[in-house]
Amino acid sequence: MTNKQTVFIIDDDEGIREGLELLFESINLNAQSFSSGADFLTVYHQDMTGCLVLDIRMPKMSGLELQQKLNDLHCLLPIIFITGHGDIPMAVEAMRLGAIDFIKKPFNEQHLIDRINEALILDDKQHKQHINKHKIKTEIESLSSRELEVFERVTDGMMNKVIASDLNISERTVEVHRSHVMMKLGAKTLAQLVRSKIMYEQLN
Repeated sequence: MTNKQTVFIIDDDEGIREGLELLFESINLNAQSFSSGADFLTVYHQDMTGCLVLDIRMPKMSGLELQQKLNDLHCLLPIIFITGHGDIPMAVEAMRLGAIDFIKKPFNEQHLIDRINEALILDDKQHKQHINKHKIKTEIESLSSRELEVFERVTDGMMNKVIASDLNISERTVEVHRSHVMMKLGAKTLAQLVRSKIMYEQLN
């Protein structure tokens, strides 16, 4: 987990917001609270790290509506919903849309803390993967047009001899371009090249 991670509390109940902030700060977790989804959206940016503790029922914009808006923004922050007794169908829908858990009121504080810690570990992992994917995107887009042609064919499983024939160049030239591609992408094996291609395709 990183020091910059924050637990973002979004609940229209001031008492719950203040209670959760005190709880999280008592165990040295950064916490920030908002009274509505709209307030959170005014400050949200993709570099935020941490997780959301989100009330599923709120006036004007429900927790589900906020979740859908964040999904549209490709938000990576894990979401834990706080739900009332009659909100289980909504909570199930929230899980279908990507929430990692829902906790019924009144909740056990230790259970919530455990789930928060799991969410922060997940966020850290996802954030690092996101950074790595964009690094790979930059590296692939730095390839020359010929290197890109070789990269595409190598990662499709074509042999150097076949690539040479396909591009009407010598096999030695293919080997040189392949070496440059591996160096630029920091890859030591074909499997690493294929993994880079898969990550790149996921971003496009």
